[in-house]
Amino acid sequence: MFKTKELWITSFALFSLFFGAGNLILPPQLGFRAGPDWWLVALGFALSAVLIPILGIRAHGRLQGTMFDFAKKVSPTFSLVYCILVYVISISLPSPRTASVTHEMAIAPLFNSAPLLSSFVYFVLVLVFALNRSKILNIIGKLMTPAILLILVAIIGIIIYVEPFTFGAAAIANPLSYAVIEGYQTFDAIGAVVVGGVIIVSINLKNTGKDYAHKKKLITNAGWMAGLALFLVYAGLILSAALMHTHFEDDISRTDLLQQMSLITLGNTGKFIFGILVSLACFTTAVGIVAGTGDFVKSRFADSQKAYIITVIVGCILGVLMGQLNVGYIINVALPALMFIYPITIVLILLNVLPDKWTTAKVFQAVVIATILFSVPDFLSSLGLAENMESLNQYIPLSSVQMGWIVPAMFTLLVANLLKYKSAKGTKNSV
Repeated sequence: MFKTKELWITSFALFSLFFGAGNLILPPQLGFRAGPDWWLVALGFALSAVLIPILGIRAHGRLQGTMFDFAKKVSPTFSLVYCILVYVISISLPSPRTASVTHEMAIAPLFNSAPLLSSFVYFVLVLVFALNRSKILNIIGKLMTPAILLILVAIIGIIIYVEPFTFGAAAIANPLSYAVIEGYQTFDAIGAVVVGGVIIVSINLKNTGKDYAHKKKLITNAGWMAGLALFLVYAGLILSAALMHTHFEDDISRTDLLQQMSLITLGNTGKFIFGILVSLACFTTAVGIVAGTGDFVKSRFADSQKAYIITVIVGCILGVLMGQLNVGYIINVALPALMFIYPITIVLILLNVLPDKWTTAKVFQAVVIATILFSVPDFLSSLGLAENMESLNQYIPLSSVQMGWIVPAMFTLLVANLLKYKSAKGTKNSV
């Protein structure tokens, strides 16, 4: 049995893994727009931004391998292509978004500088840290999360205590499904698949000699504890913003909303400190994504340091180009990529959580193929190219809320297992 201290340390590490700038700026606007439906958006957001990522960690606990192991049952080639797509998306969207958040929350309120300048300086520093690894980032990361968490608890607590428990009109037509899609923007399911392997390696190093069951139970329990903490923070931010419906204009941006909430509750000093802490948290995330992508490319080129350096430089150039754009624009640009990669990621996580007897290689292949095929209409719709598919979509359950892949994936899982069972039974009878 693991020690309580070990469980708490692992839980905090997992919480820190998922808790970034995107997780801060997305929930408040959901609550602000949802009004009395705040609890529905909290539930929907928790499904894609808490439950799925924590199941991803549990899957890592079962596999106790790397990101490549998540999709290898489909085929090694598919797994490699999937890994490449995930890293390309990560280095092109969530990494630059950290620079944009930093500019809007910490730089723009203090200095009249251009977003391009902020992005350039930001990624020059990212490049320096990614090429010269330092323990200072780990130290900053460990200090940032509890400090931000304390400020958030203060903001949430003050708002819930002070504001009257009334809500404005709801501005979201389908709050549950809308919040699920919004949860994609945290990139946490992808984070669970990518960085979860790092947590496994760390646990293996600290638990040398411990058996598989011990490490699996530690990871699972720590995952649920971290998930509960994430849910409470998200629900608190969503409820707090919903209660402040009279304070802001309807079209307020995500970053402005969070800034103003901190200003009203903590004053100018609190707002300034909060902005700095969020910026530092963004920076550690960007370095982690860029360096992690470099490590992956390096591993595919015979451990070549040159491949690592080139990848890091390219990642930082992409960061400068995309990071000068505002947060809202980057979120909109990210949606099509997420509508394609997220269903595959969710299905891979769920398949790796299920018992092995239900998830043979053929079952993996069938379910993933069905998921890809039925997520194409949602992907095209996010690009504005699905006008001619409306007649087809009416026959696909949940396609109206951009989740047309769910029922076909579940149906394929059921049918594939029934066929496998009948095949095995027929073979047994013939013998």
